[in-house]
Amino acid sequence: MGTVFSITVRGTDVGPRALDEAEAWLRHVDAVFSTYREDSAVSRIARGELAPQDCAPEVREVLRLCERAREHTGGWFTAGHSGGFDPSGLVKGWAVERAAEALLSAGATGVCLNGGGDVQLHGGPWRVGVAHPLRPGQVAAVVESRQGALGVATSGPAERGCHIVDPHTGQAPVGGLASLTVVHAGLTDADTWATAAYAMGPGARAWLEAQPDVTAFAVTADGETWSVTP
Repeated sequence: MGTVFSITVRGTDVGPRALDEAEAWLRHVDAVFSTYREDSAVSRIARGELAPQDCAPEVREVLRLCERAREHTGGWFTAGHSGGFDPSGLVKGWAVERAAEALLSAGATGVCLNGGGDVQLHGGPWRVGVAHPLRPGQVAAVVESRQGALGVATSGPAERGCHIVDPHTGQAPVGGLASLTVVHAGLTDADTWATAAYAMGPGARAWLEAQPDVTAFAVTADGETWSVTP
């Protein structure tokens, strides 16, 4: 997926095989959903060579989740921008969440799975630092998890430049944030909501405040911060 993944597990019952299977799953997701591979299912769907109903079950699941995210965000999250098909804004969080759940099922008592800065936690205690987008090497905030499940997703241009656009204009969000971090039980939703809210620009805070069980932390372009707590 063009980024670095790391897995930390706790528990004496989880073995190397479970870790190998988690890695194999992430590589499978890359092969199926990459927009850079001509032979991926996503590329074939975009070219009209593969109908959604003929896809593998995991592709149909992602299509369903993308539609759910589009409806939930009022169109601010979409896999069909400019008439194409690109579910990248959902796939990484979904793949990480699924891999972390598989490790739990394999006997782990605690899991920290980090995919390019988007993190799914189970068990605890865990502490996740949120990189400061304007001060390289510094931490802007720390997320603590003592038990249960927690997904931490950050959107913004600091690492990859401006890659999230307002789907209504095709342009960078007006008044775009330097970074926006969303914390929710599952990384699939945290990731899509962070993407959608970032695209909203100034409307992000009000929309996030209306979401149940969501914590958010933002750094503005001038270095100010704001947060949302449930």
